[in-house]
Amino acid sequence: MKRSPTIFLQIVVVLIGIAGLAVLLGEPRIEGRNAHATNFEIYFKDPFLAYAYIASIPFFAALYQAFKLLGYIGRNEVFTQRSVRALRIIKYCAMATVGFIIVGVAGLLLNDPEEKPPAIFMGIITTFASSVIAAAAAVFERLLQSALDIKSENDLTI
Repeated sequence: MKRSPTIFLQIVVVLIGIAGLAVLLGEPRIEGRNAHATNFEIYFKDPFLAYAYIASIPFFAALYQAFKLLGYIGRNEVFTQRSVRALRIIKYCAMATVGFIIVGVAGLLLNDPEEKPPAIFMGIITTFASSVIAAAAAVFERLLQSALDIKSENDLTI
């Protein structure tokens, strides 16, 4: 594969990470209940915000693994165990993200009845997206592992 498309996709992955970090750091400042709060009150007195930061760790880990996987693709090292490992980690990160979202939405529904419609809507959208990513990573992981198994069998017979 040519190097330029993978470099472009790596740039896209980095931009997604920067945008995600900007949303995590910027959104609490403009949120309705935090509009007149100090930085200390926003970032250190809101347990849900701390939970959101912890829950974002699998997202950023998956982005890092996607960046690494694109690097392997750019160097024509797709059919390696490292690529399979990167896909496996992406799958586990997506499943962890789904778990964090379900727990977060359940916490919002139990604590704040006003937040029911937006919490359910955002939970459904992000759970669906994470589930699609987990399923795609699982399929690609299985295909790549099968190709590696076939390659290793052929190497043994030669």
